[in-house]
Amino acid sequence: MFSVLRTDSSHPHFGMLVSQLNAYLSVVNGEKDAFYSQYNQIDVLKNVILVYNEDMPVGCGAVKEAAPGVMEVKRMFTLPAFRGTGVATRVLLELEQWSAELGNRKCILETGRFMPDAVALYSNRGYRQIPNYGPYADAKDSICFEKEIQ
Repeated sequence: MFSVLRTDSSHPHFGMLVSQLNAYLSVVNGEKDAFYSQYNQIDVLKNVILVYNEDMPVGCGAVKEAAPGVMEVKRMFTLPAFRGTGVATRVLLELEQWSAELGNRKCILETGRFMPDAVALYSNRGYRQIPNYGPYADAKDSICFEKEIQ
């Protein structure tokens, strides 16, 4: 049975999972990793979700304000052994709910073209592809999405 914790980026389990995420992304992104990692700092994230399997942290994600009423989903990660078990969906739903509770109306995010599981997750959860925004505007390996939340 999975449990959820709302916290912030100072939580040590978030740091542990993000370190594994960064190692994974450095392989996936290759020579472009420096470009992407500059936009993935975690020191100021106030809204972090951790998912646990018993006492073990197995997934995480965060949101940060992108514009008034708009939250950007960041640092989504599930341990490889728990992929396909619903952890990522749970994280995403919790992030959307928390964002809505804070009075936001939309979530946006960026993911990589070479991450088909992530693209499928967001598409299956009602996100629609939008033109690349902000720092990703000219990044041909990025795909950006948005979703209206209630």
